Amino acid sequence: RPLDGGRNWFGDNKTWRGAIVLVAGVTLAALALSPWDAWWEALPAGVRDAGPLPYGLLLGAGIVLGELPNSFLKRRLGVAPGAQRRGPVGLALTALDQGDLVLGAWVCLLPIWTMAVWQAAVAFAVISALHLVVNVVGYAIGARRAAI
Repeated sequence: RPLDGGRNWFGDNKTWRGAIVLVAGVTLAALALSPWDAWWEALPAGVRDAGPLPYGLLLGAGIVLGELPNSFLKRRLGVAPGAQRRGPVGLALTALDQGDLVLGAWVCLLPIWTMAVWQAAVAFAVISALHLVVNVVGYAIGARRAAI
């Protein structure tokens, strides 16, 4: 079932099942990694103080919610899910699409940790680069219809 109830706010590919699985997966990963001192101690104090369950839930929710504004904007501009728009607007949408989850995570993690602007910028750049690599590899192996 689409998150928007079929209203085409975000497109049919943003589903409740996907949101639940993503939040659960991120939460389970946080819980599984938390006993590993090297990972847990590298996290900000606010995150460690909150614990792995709130951290995982907030991060997972942030990832899901971070995807929605860009999807909403693309639907308003008539860009189909998985499609690209040409020109400067299309380039801006593509750039935003690669790292928009960072913006959602930034907002959703505010109750336990305030990420500095420079940290958000670095996270956006790193996540965007990784996302682009995953997209290109996915296209190369036939799992995606477009390289970006």
